[in-house]
Amino acid sequence: MEPVTDVPESFAQPADPAQVNDYDGFAEAYSAETENNLVNAYYARPAMVALAGDVAGRRILDAGCGSGPLSAALRDRGAVVTGIDASAGMLALARRRLGDDVALHLVDLNDRLPFADGAFDDVVASLVLHYLEDWGPTLAELRRVLRPGGRLIASVDHPFVAYTIRDPRPDYSATTSYTFDWTFNGQSVPMRFWRKPLHAMTDAFTTAGFRLAVISEPQPDPAARELSPDGFHDLSTKPTFLFFVVEVPPSAAGSDDQPAAEHERSRSRVEATVRISAINERRDQQPCETGQDGA
Repeated sequence: MEPVTDVPESFAQPADPAQVNDYDGFAEAYSAETENNLVNAYYARPAMVALAGDVAGRRILDAGCGSGPLSAALRDRGAVVTGIDASAGMLALARRRLGDDVALHLVDLNDRLPFADGAFDDVVASLVLHYLEDWGPTLAELRRVLRPGGRLIASVDHPFVAYTIRDPRPDYSATTSYTFDWTFNGQSVPMRFWRKPLHAMTDAFTTAGFRLAVISEPQPDPAARELSPDGFHDLSTKPTFLFFVVEVPPSAAGSDDQPAAEHERSRSRVEATVRISAINERRDQQPCETGQDGA
């Protein structure tokens, strides 16, 4: 889901860990907050749309569609979109937004997807994967429902940012969870995300049989400068999210039967350069949401 920014946050342990990430409980407030704010409307969503490129006629699965803003943007560009989300409340908002143009399904990304092999040309997963401790089973399912040559376009909290939000710093090389409270519209909600080092992310993609095509740290939409000069400066100069485009190799046999070999080969095929941003460890950086709302 899309992150909420410019809101007070508390990093105390949530009172009731069983209720973390309960989007049904704050769907309306969350959707309203992220609809037009700087980091979602002028950064996360435009970056995902730009990476998707020309989508006219393409069958796209929006994995973690939330209230449907990214699904709507892709539909408006000619894609045939299907949305899935684990929150019934968010899907109700998506139905209100999208009408009958987009097929919507209540699906948890930890479960098997209710689609045939090769059903989609692309999958978009905007700010979703960092809700998962283990990406492996989910990535395997996303790969299964993609045709040979299909793409997974994903964004996550930048691992450098996730590393800097606590003091003392956690072990960067470990996969660890962190919990905090979001507060918006006077409502405080407990959240939990999982942080991973960059190499664990890329290894998860290639182990699942994907080939790395793009690793991107895009700039915000220039229109954000007039909306918030300070916010635009922050998004332009500090890491926020990390974006990936990974592909199913065109030869299904070569990757289905030999994922380990593809894992090794893909290391030499990365086509994009990661711009490594300097990080001031003393900077007070807010965590940004990663969930089911599709930038």
